[in-house]
Amino acid sequence: MEDIAVGAGAGFSGDRVDAAGPVVQTLIERGGPAAIIFEMLAERTLAFAQIEKQRDPSKGYEPLLDMELRPILADCVRHGIPIIGNFGQANPRGAALHIERMARELGLKALRIGVVEGDDLSGAEGEAIVRKYIAKEYARKPFASANVYQGAMEIARALKEGAQVVVTGRVADPSLTVGPCVAHYGWSATDWDALAGATMAGHLLECGAQVTGGYFADPGKKDVPDVANVGYPITEMSADGSCIVTKAARTGGLVDTRTVKEQVLYEVHDPAAYLTPDVVADISEAEIAQVGPDRVRLSGVRGHPRPATLKANVFFEGGWFSDGEISYAGPNAEARARLAARIIRERMGHQMKLRVDLIGVTSILADDSGHYFEAIPAGNSTDVRLRVAGTHEDPAVCDRLMREVTALWTAGPAGGGGARVTKRQRLSTTSCFIPRELVPARLSFVEHE
Repeated sequence: MEDIAVGAGAGFSGDRVDAAGPVVQTLIERGGPAAIIFEMLAERTLAFAQIEKQRDPSKGYEPLLDMELRPILADCVRHGIPIIGNFGQANPRGAALHIERMARELGLKALRIGVVEGDDLSGAEGEAIVRKYIAKEYARKPFASANVYQGAMEIARALKEGAQVVVTGRVADPSLTVGPCVAHYGWSATDWDALAGATMAGHLLECGAQVTGGYFADPGKKDVPDVANVGYPITEMSADGSCIVTKAARTGGLVDTRTVKEQVLYEVHDPAAYLTPDVVADISEAEIAQVGPDRVRLSGVRGHPRPATLKANVFFEGGWFSDGEISYAGPNAEARARLAARIIRERMGHQMKLRVDLIGVTSILADDSGHYFEAIPAGNSTDVRLRVAGTHEDPAVCDRLMREVTALWTAGPAGGGGARVTKRQRLSTTSCFIPRELVPARLSFVEHE
């Protein structure tokens, strides 16, 4: 049986919308079985999508969906390359209907679009399940929504039943790759080693250009050629679950043992037990070897039976968040920025806890308490941007913070400019583990009139 190639079209929501084109072209030129995945979810992304869906039930899916898929949809359909993506976010069916409209506008025949659901536990029934398993300190918090991480088997089933596009909500990132591999090779749900190998291949693909030199690049230390045109990754999967990692042809970037090792270890808490809904992957004896230019082989991954539970992300109403920024430049700029911060603290009193940063002086390494900011000795920076942020249950308090930052334009200190303020609704997040039999995935297909 021919190996299947799985390419990555995106590694997160907001990724480059022109990345998928070279990947699809490479898969077409390669010939043979292929699929392309779009990994576009994170906890923060899903929280924002749930808020958007609450405001407008027709929304809550990936806002860049049209820009991502329109340029490649016809080519993928024409060459039999299925598209699998968690771009459904909080509204997979809404995303599927959008893709159906897009296909009509492109003059394509009606597509077979599979929709994998069952992850969203935001209704009363889902809340009742979640409440049994969350930590006690969250028991009285106002529930907003919850999503459980589903696995690959319903994706595989959709593909076996002819899906040209599979839209999911919250599935585990590697499962987007495991699904087409299961469909192609006919692996069972207990082929642990093969599933584990495909899981780690999916883990290599899930962050897009991280494995092809993008996040790896560090000039003078880890140089990457033509990183402005970095190509996105492709894994050539074998029947035993091993794979060769490469990238889109005629693109910049780099695939070598260093980039692959960095990504293999990314977000892995235990190399001997990487937990996913499909399998527990063990990379403690895996081998990574360069087998050609921009070609690295990953083999020796072992698998163990999947967990009995599924992870759920649970979102609670978290009040409101607001922040404001203003710039100071020239002689004594840092002292003026610090004075502005003291003015804001004094005028806001004890209404809200504030985080204060001096961008370019102390921001990344600061903390929310403000102690670090106060402890850093004043310097002589001549180019400083002050940022003040806070959260509160009452949006009116957040509005006041924004007004106070804006007032610094003329209320002093001298020379402030470029003020910017924002406010948004906030969700707080926790996680819990739910027995998988309580939250089964569901597959359906878009019905055509």
